Amino acid sequence: MIRSSKTIISSLAIAGALAGLTGCVGGPASLGGAAPLTPTSRYGLQVEADLDRIALSVHDDGLSANQNAALRDLAQRFSLAGAGTLVIEAPAGGDPVAGQRAYDIRAALERMGLPAQSLRMASYVGPDPRAPVLVGFETVQAVVPRCGQTWGNLSRTGDNMSGSNFGCAVTANLAAQIADPRDIVAPRAMTPADAGRRTVVFDKYRAGEQTAAVVETLVDSARVATAVD
Repeated sequence: MIRSSKTIISSLAIAGALAGLTGCVGGPASLGGAAPLTPTSRYGLQVEADLDRIALSVHDDGLSANQNAALRDLAQRFSLAGAGTLVIEAPAGGDPVAGQRAYDIRAALERMGLPAQSLRMASYVGPDPRAPVLVGFETVQAVVPRCGQTWGNLSRTGDNMSGSNFGCAVTANLAAQIADPRDIVAPRAMTPADAGRRTVVFDKYRAGEQTAAVVETLVDSARVATAVD
C-alpha cells in the first residue's frame, strides 16, 4: 500500500509532538540527585544579602532639595527594615567640602529622627576626592529561582520522584510578591494585646450585656452610602 506524502508528513508531525511532550533529555523527570524530603520542598523560599544605598554628589553650597528628599526616603526605608546601622561613606582624599557634606548628611538624618548611635561615619577609596558621598545599609532580598532551565524526560518516573521543576513557579511567584523579605527568615514579633478592649468585653459579659459589636443593617448602609454628595 502506497501512502501519500500528506499522510507521511502528518505522521512525522505527530511523532515530533509526542517526542516534545516526553522531553528532550534522556534523564529521568527528576534529573536524579538527592531526593527532596517532600515533593514540595524541592524549592523553598530563601533570602540573600542586599545593600540599599544612595550616592549624593558633593556641592559647595550644601545639600540640595532632591538630596534631602532622597535622604528622607532612605531614612524611612531604614526604619522600616529594622537594620542596625546606616553607614555614611565619604571619599578618601582629604577634600574638605566632601568631608563637610558627609557630616551635613549625618546631621540631616538625625533631624529626620534617626538615633545618633545608628549612624556610622566611614570612608572609601573613590576615583576622585570629590566623588559622591555614599549612604546606605545592609538588608536582604528574596531569591527568585529561575524555572524551566533544564528538563528531564517527563515520561521517566520510575524513581517515583517529582519533576525537576515541580514547585518552582509557585516559589518564584511568592518570592516576587512578599513585601518584606525578612518575613521569610523569621516571623514578626507579636504586638501587645489590647487589654483595654478585653476589659470592656469582660465588663459587659459580667453585666449580662451584649459583647459583640453592633451589626450594621441595610438601612444604615444605605444612609452611609448617600451621606456624601
